[in-house]
Formats: sequence, structure tokens, C-alpha cells
Amino acid sequence: MPLHMMLKKKHLSAGRVPLILFLCQLISALDVPLDSKLLDDLVQPPTITQQSPKDYIIDPRENIVIQCEAKGKPPPSFSWTRNGTHFDIDKDPLVTMKPGSGTLVINIMSEGKAETYEGVYQCTARNERGAAISNNIVVRPSRSPLWTKERLEPIVLRNGQSLVLPCRPPIGLPPAIIFWMDNSFQRLPQSERVSQGLNGDLYFSNVLPEDTREDYICYARFNHTQTIQQKQPISLKVISAKSSKERPPTFLTPEGNESHKEELRGNVLSLECIAEGLPTPIIYWIKEDGTLPVNRTFYRNFRKTLQIIRVSEADSGNYQCIAKNTLGAVHHTISVTVKAAPYWIVAPQNLVLSPGENGTLICRANGNPKPRISWLTNGVPIEIALDDPSRKIDGDTIIFSNVQESSSAVYQCNASNKYGYLLANAFVNVLAEPPRILTSANTLYQVISNRPALLDCAFFGSPMPTIEWFKGTKGGALHEDIYVLHDNGTLEIPVAQKDSTGTYTCVAWNKLGMAKNEVHLEIKDPTRIIKQPEYAVVQRGSKVSFECKVKHDHTLIPTIMWLKDNGELPNDERFSTDKDHLVVSDVKDDDGGTYTCTANTTLDSASASAVLRVVAPPPTPAPIYDVPNPPFDLELTNQLDKSVQLTWTPGDDNNSPITKFIIEYEDAMHEAGLWRHQAEVSGTQTTAQLKLSPYVNYSFRVMAENSIGRSMPSEASEQYLTKAAEPDQNPTAVEGLGTEPDNLVITWKPLNGFQSNGPGLQYKVSWRQKDGDDEWTSVVVANVSKYIVSGTPTFVPYLIKVQALNDVGFAPEPAAVMGHSGEDLPMVAPGNVRVNVVNSTLAEVHWDPVPPKSVRGHLQGYRIYYWKAQSSSKRNRRHIEKKILTFQGSKTHGMLPGLQPYSHYALNVRVVNGKGEGPASTDRGFHTPEGVPSAPSSLKIVNPTLDSLTLEWDPPSHPNGILTEYILKYQPINSTHELGPLVDLKIPANKTRWTLKNLNFSTRYKFYLYAQTSVGSGSQITEEAITTVDEAGILPPDVGAGKAMASRQVDIATQGWFIGLMCAVALLILILLIVCFIRRNKGGKYPVKEKEDAHADPEIQPMKEDDGTFGEYSDAEDHKPLKKGSRTPSDRTVKKEDSDDSLVDYGEGVNGQFNEDGSFIGQYSGKKEKEPAEGNESSEAPSPVNAMNSFV
Repeated sequence: MPLHMMLKKKHLSAGRVPLILFLCQLISALDVPLDSKLLDDLVQPPTITQQSPKDYIIDPRENIVIQCEAKGKPPPSFSWTRNGTHFDIDKDPLVTMKPGSGTLVINIMSEGKAETYEGVYQCTARNERGAAISNNIVVRPSRSPLWTKERLEPIVLRNGQSLVLPCRPPIGLPPAIIFWMDNSFQRLPQSERVSQGLNGDLYFSNVLPEDTREDYICYARFNHTQTIQQKQPISLKVISAKSSKERPPTFLTPEGNESHKEELRGNVLSLECIAEGLPTPIIYWIKEDGTLPVNRTFYRNFRKTLQIIRVSEADSGNYQCIAKNTLGAVHHTISVTVKAAPYWIVAPQNLVLSPGENGTLICRANGNPKPRISWLTNGVPIEIALDDPSRKIDGDTIIFSNVQESSSAVYQCNASNKYGYLLANAFVNVLAEPPRILTSANTLYQVISNRPALLDCAFFGSPMPTIEWFKGTKGGALHEDIYVLHDNGTLEIPVAQKDSTGTYTCVAWNKLGMAKNEVHLEIKDPTRIIKQPEYAVVQRGSKVSFECKVKHDHTLIPTIMWLKDNGELPNDERFSTDKDHLVVSDVKDDDGGTYTCTANTTLDSASASAVLRVVAPPPTPAPIYDVPNPPFDLELTNQLDKSVQLTWTPGDDNNSPITKFIIEYEDAMHEAGLWRHQAEVSGTQTTAQLKLSPYVNYSFRVMAENSIGRSMPSEASEQYLTKAAEPDQNPTAVEGLGTEPDNLVITWKPLNGFQSNGPGLQYKVSWRQKDGDDEWTSVVVANVSKYIVSGTPTFVPYLIKVQALNDVGFAPEPAAVMGHSGEDLPMVAPGNVRVNVVNSTLAEVHWDPVPPKSVRGHLQGYRIYYWKAQSSSKRNRRHIEKKILTFQGSKTHGMLPGLQPYSHYALNVRVVNGKGEGPASTDRGFHTPEGVPSAPSSLKIVNPTLDSLTLEWDPPSHPNGILTEYILKYQPINSTHELGPLVDLKIPANKTRWTLKNLNFSTRYKFYLYAQTSVGSGSQITEEAITTVDEAGILPPDVGAGKAMASRQVDIATQGWFIGLMCAVALLILILLIVCFIRRNKGGKYPVKEKEDAHADPEIQPMKEDDGTFGEYSDAEDHKPLKKGSRTPSDRTVKKEDSDDSLVDYGEGVNGQFNEDGSFIGQYSGKKEKEPAEGNESSEAPSPVNAMNSFV
């Protein structure tokens, strides 16, 4: 039977501890706790706790440190092997071992070379119970060799040819990071056409003249030694050809139609296909007979590289890359096989047994190929180790039966295949220990009636003790019918009643002995609200009262708290509370809401709520009264040391009875000119007995108050000086706070002159350590409110007193207050920092709290610094912007909002006290996944023609991932602003310009543009534009379209001939109007009028009176040529077959223009809604017709 062991925990009130906290302390047979107080005499075999990585690459410029740490009892000793033989560190003066540790330090900085100490190292930690061994640690120095000298001939190519610039970096350890730059150390731009392969070569799908340069340089960066090696520059010259012949794609890498790739489980699988062709091919990826895994698949290098993270055996199969352009497609199949280094299925666990018990060690691992399992004991292969009759090996399992103390040992399990190995240590520790109970004796549990009670009994023993519980001194063992007995020793009373109160005894026994412990349980009555506040409707300006009566256990003192709308009551003197009531005076509209009464005790709470509704009061007549006149004739009588009698005569009350008198005083000695409140008496009194303070030169004045308000003050009385006396009060607001780690700053609010009671005011400041036996230390100071005590220990509690005294004597003995000496910065950084990425913009951070003693001050919270991690080249260019979030109190987790999708972040956590921040935790990095992009930064339409529009845009300011493509949607808009059919286009992500052809002329289109990542589409940006009108019909034969466009942009309203013509027309119209006016006044008819009356033309209509425009001409025939003054169709165009003098050929949408011979071709129309302005088009010229109408 395995050993049962319970860890000691903090005592909590049983009524508040969730059951799960107790059930988490399950039986453990993994380790013996090295408790310095309770378990000093227990032994434990060694356990390796820290070691260097298996493949340990060192910096040859620094000392070599090979780690090996272990724990055990007694503490283990350490030894090393190198390349399979004993490594005698005493014979090498450069090698030392850290005291109390197995860590080796090889001092190669003073002398020696790192290459001398290459090899395979293994550490052994040994004590009397066995030996544990480390992994085989392969130590190799990093290498950053130089490029071999080579002569590179210039490369000359024709426009459109493909090219591969080889890099072939030197082989270093670890492998170098490759990148291409120019002589100015600027990275060469890469795109779908030009990109770097996984092998470091630079691939051109087709070259362009702008690729010509003489400084294509491949750089190899060796991070371990922080060195960069440079290849000789490569010169490329691209000769422009008249026309480059387009060709279908072919693969530059890999070669052929098929290839094979092998990867290990858990690694990142990277597949690459780079093609050449003209136009530039686009790469697509598929998995034959399957789909690419969601959330683990990423596209890199403009989709030329497919990456699958955390690859597993299920990812094996055939992957196909397809390169396409407008001339064809080519395929390549990559057969992927996923192998696996050994990984644990069941790792062996430490086993603690008592003599005579049985147990098993299980070591199960998997891999591809299947790993071989081998056992060692104390670092020696089990086949040649000393025989143990209690041990039997069955493949991956060791079976122990009837173990004895001599069976204690450390076993090693080795699982290995061709791709690696796993090594695990697990000890068998045979102990014989009588029971021990670790729960504190006489623990008191307090529980509310009818709630669960949980009584703790943490224990330890070998063999595992049997636990029994008893109630009282004479009762039998408690059984499962009423109680719940948990395996961890906890006794649960599911529903505690009053009769559950009493003493409970936990007894733990095994064959080696017995232990017992008593705990006490008290059952308390629940807190209840027996009189709840009630719903109330009150008028504005009135008073309302809520009642809340609480019944509670007589041993528990409740705290009553009132809330408004689940928040604190307003800080307003109109709100007052006593034991059972909340009173709101002079109710205002904002006072309406829900009021909650909450009663809290240390064990439970109860609450009740009521709603207050405020309504308007009935209207009242305007006030016609006034405030009283001030009192007069003040007189002081019965003058004593500490009292005087004041008498006055009231002034007129002005038709509103005086409700009270307010008496104020002035201290001419200490605060001349400042009047303070002394007393209040009812409006029927004219005499007041006033209490006085010593050493004050009093003057008094009186004010009267009625329902209207307060009167002006009376004239001041005569002065009266009282005798001096010792102070009757001490300074308030006494505090002790250190400003430095070694001081204590004592501050107080000094007494004012009125409170001094006499001359010579001083303060006696006393202090001593709260937890020490020191006597009080005192000083007397004057005219200050602060005293600094130096040389104090850091953050220690002190008792402080400040006593006032003057020339007469001392004030009463003050009460001591507690303060603390100065804080110092925290010493320890939070540990075990963990980051959980919630989504692309949100992460959750957890950390372990620091030990309270290491805070060295008042814990104010934890502060997280986080920032976007950048490459070294970016850090050199601009400062990394770090963001800070502070979490108050003892919180051990927090959320980081507002993260940038598809970014690498780093963070650390620091503890904060009143002094400042402690050291930062180790930086912890994390990645945010891709998100949807923002909208493209801009969108504009340029170069409109008859049937095409060109769109230009800028990429999104926040791509939030790798852009996969743009989606363009567009639709026409007719003259009634109705939308036509929607057309979708997918545009490659590297394009920022696109020309749409075969569009309708003189048509408005609306465009919607989105960017897209693998996650989805982002926000859209929209724009509208109009194709140009067909103008060829009115241009002379030798004038091109470009000239027609230019002619439309001329504003004829600014031309001299147009202004002169308009003036002549206006003058002629004015003369005609004058003539008509004269003729009408004479009663005659002018000739034109006579002709109109005699020959009414149905096509001629009078001017409309409502808007001053000419009437519309109509024509019964659809194809009759337009007459002078006829109106253009609603679509604002004139068909060419109808008129050769179309105004539309000169300007879109104008109301009138002049023909080439100077004659006016205008449209007389009513008011028409103006079309929206488009893009960067120029404003139209004003209509001549409108100009005439406005002139007339």
C-alpha cells in the first residue's frame, strides 16, 4: 500500500472554504516533504532538479557553465563523466564545482580554449539512498566561419528572364540566419516576383530593368556569437527588350514533379515551392486526400512556403503546390513523412513504500520507430546491477513485492530510437514512520447553521494511516451515514445544525503507532433582515426614511451598509443613517433609484432593497416675505474663566417668525477677522450661556434665521480675554510613514492658536518598535508638524504618540498609533509567469505571488510591462514602446487588451509597493494569431475613359496578418440612384492598382474594396466615379480624345468673349423690358404679344412664376431634331443621331454652352437636384441661362 501524506495548509473558516480546496489535497506517493520542523529525520533519495540541455551550444568567448542541481536527504554528492569515463575535476585547474551543487564552471576566459572541452558530459547525484543521473549533455562551442573567397562575374540578363542568386553560406553552429541587403544595409524588397528561399538563395521569377544593381549581398548572422558574415556583392544588369515573350510557369525549386520531406513530430513542417514564369506565377497549396489543418497552417514568403506547426503523424501524406499564371499551370507533389523521437505515454513516478508493501514503476513511451526501453538502477544498467529479490522486470514495468529498507534506490528509464532518447529518474524510498497529524491542535471552526462544515485533519505516516473521527469524549467513531469522510482526512458535515457544536477528535493509526488531534466546531445563527425597506414615492424637496431591522447571532456583530443603485451613497449631508434607518432630506430628482440595506458578519451576509421614486411638488406662490433684521444691543455678563453669558435684542422678523439665533465668535489674538460658529439657540431665546476655551480674546456676534433665510450679522460685542491653561487635546492625524528604507517620518496635524490654551505650544514626540522590548524614545519640538527618526530597520511597525504641552502643562496622555518605518524596493520578481492568448487582441497573464517578506513594504499590486518584440535592426531605428498595466492588490492574473493581431509580444511582471517596483520577471514572449485587416488606407479613381476606370489604393494601415488578396465589388448607379448588378473580383495581394475595362460610357459606378487575410475579410472602403461621355462626334478630325477631355475642363464663364456677349444680351433684355413696360402702361399691345395672341404655338409656354425659369418645350415626335430652347433628356445626354450640336460633348451636365460659331445652345429647365461631386473633377461652369435669370 502506498504511503499517504498530507501537506499542511492555512486555517480558514470552515463555512467559507469551498469543498474543492480540501479535495485537491489528494493522496500523493511522489515525494516526502522536507518539512524542517516536522520531518527532519526522514531520508529521501536524490532527485535531479536542474540540468543543462542535451544539445548545449556554448559561446567560446565566455566561461562554460554546465548545470546540475539535485535535492535529497541527506544532501547528495556529485560526480561527472566525460565521453563515458570519469571526469576528475581536481586535476584540471580551470574546472570548479559550485559549493552544494553539481554545476561545473570551466574558466576559459583566462586561459584555455572551448574546443578542448567539447564532449559528452553526464552528472551523477548520490546519497545513501541511491544515485540519480542527468541526461547526456553534448557540449559544443558555437562557430561562425568566414565565407570562402570567390570571384563573382557580373550577371547580364534580358528583361523577363528568371534568375537564382546563390548564397551558399558557410556551415556554422548553430546554422546561420540568412538575409539579403545592399551596401547601405537596407533589406532588398521582396514580393511574389522576388523572394528568398529556405536555403538562402534569392529567386527571381522574372527580372525587370529596375532589378539592375551592383550590390546584391547575402549576409549570414550567427546569433550565438552575435556576428554577421558577408558574401561578395553580386552585380546584375537587366537589358530592356522591346517585348518579353510570356511563358507558363516552371519550378525553380524543388526540381522535378515529385520530392520527399521528412520531419519530426512536434516540429514545424516547412514546404517550399518557387516558380518562374511571365507573368509572375501565383502559388497554391492543397493536401491530397485531406485538408490542411485549421489553426496550425500558415503561409509565408508570399504563399511560396507552407508551414504546419506542431506537426504530428496525422500530417503525413502528399502535399501539392500549384503554380499558375495566365498561360498555364504546373504541379509538384511533396511526399511528407512524419517521424517521432521518443515521447512519454507514462513516465515513471517516485514511489514511497513502507516495509512489506508492494508497488510498480511504469515507463511507457512511443515514437516512430518504436523506442527501445532499458532500465538502470543508481546509474548502472540493471542487468549488471546488484540483484534485489523484491524486484522483477517485465518489459516497461518493474514490479516490487515485499520491499525492505534495502530496496531503496533510484531507477532510470531510457527510451531511445534513431531520432533521440528520453531519460527519467524515479526513486523507490522505503520508510517506516508512525502517524503524525499536521493540522494545528484546537483549531476553531465557525459555521452558519444549515451550511456544510469541513473539519481538517492533514496527516502523514508509513504505512498509510487509518483515519477515524470521534465527537466528544464518550462517543463512538463517526460513520458515513451522517458524515462524509474524505480520503485526505477531512470530515464533512453536509448540513450543520446547532447540535453539531462540540469537540471533534481525529485519530490516525497504523501498525507503528497512533496520533490524535482535537478541533472545535461552533454553529451560529444566520443573519436575517426581519424588517425590510419599502417602496416609496415622495415629492421633490421632502424627506423620506427607509427602515432595515436585522436579526443575527448574538456572538456576531453585523455591519450595516446602505447602497444606492449598487454603489456607495452620495457624499451629501442630506443622507444620514443610524442603526436601523436611512433618512434622505430635501429629496432631489437624482435621489430616485434602488436603495439596498446590506448586513455583513464575518461568516455571512443578508440584504434587501426598495425603490424610491421622486415626483414634482404642487406649485406654490412666489415668496413675499424677507429675512429678519439683524439683532442689536449685545451684552456680556457672568464672565467666568470658561464661560460667559451673552444677551441681545432681536430685530424685526419681517412677517416670518424667527426659528433660531446663530452665535459666532472671533479670536482677535490668534485669528483676527475670522468668525467661527459658537452656538445656536431657538428663536424664542435672547440669552445664551457660552462655553469658552482658555487663552482666547473673544468677540461675539448674533444672526437671526427664519424660513426665508439668515439675517445680516449684528455688531460685534465687547472683547473678553480668558486665562491660559494646559492643552485639553492632542494633535490629530498622527501618522508614521518612512520616506527612506532607514527612517520613520512622524507627522501630525498641529493645534491652532485657539486650541493651544496658552503660550509656548510644543509637542512631545515618542516612539518605540511595536514588537520589541525597547523603552519609549521621546523628543520635544515646537513650530513643526513633522519629526524624522533615522537609523530604523526597513519596514518595521512602530508605536507612536504625539502629546501637546504649553507653558502651563501637558495635555492628557495620547493613545498610541501604529506606523511603519520606510519601505524599500521589493527584492523578488514574480515567478511562473504564464500567458494564455485568448484571441488576436486579448491575452491573459498569470503569475505566482511573491513571498510577503520580500515585498518590504505595503503591497500595492503587480505591474505588467508588455511590448511588441522587434528585430535587432528595428530596435536600432526606434525606441520600443512599452505599455504598462497595473493590477491592484494581491491579484495574480490580469488581461492585456488592445493587442495587435499577428504580432510577437514580450512581457514581464513586477511587484509594486509604496517605494516602487521590484525586479522584473524573466521576459515571456507570446504570439497573437492573425486577425482581419483594416480597410485599405485610401482609394481613388484615376484616368477615366469611355469604357474603363483605373483604381489606385494603399494597403491597409493594419494588415493584422498576411494579406492573401483584395476583393473588389462594383455596380452601376442609374439616373434615379438605383443600384445595378454587383460584380466581384479577386485581386492579388501585391497589387495596388487595377484597371476595369469594358464599362458603359457616361455611367456612374460604385466601388467597394476589401483586404483579406487567411482569417477573413476586413472593413471596406468605397468610392464612386463616372466614365467619360462619348465626345468623338463634335471634334474636328485632327483633334484626339485627350484634347476633348481638356476642352471640357475650360470654364467659359471666365472667358472675355463670353462676358461681353452676356452683357450685350442682358442690355438687350433690359431695353425690351422697358419698352414692354411703357407699352403696357399705355394700354396697347406690342407686336410680339399680338402675334402670340393671334397664333398660339403649343410649343411655346410662358415663363413660370414660381422659379423664374423658362417653360419646357415639348415635341410629339420622338425623333424630331431638337429646337432652340428644347430640354435635354433626363439622363442629361443628347443622342448623336438627334443633334450634332450636343452640349454634352463640351461639358457633362451643364445647363448651357456656346457652339463653335458663338451661337447659344441652351436647355431651359426647372430646378434639378445637383449630382454629387466626383473625385478630383473640376467644378462646372455656371449656366448662362441661370446667369440671365439672376440678372433679370
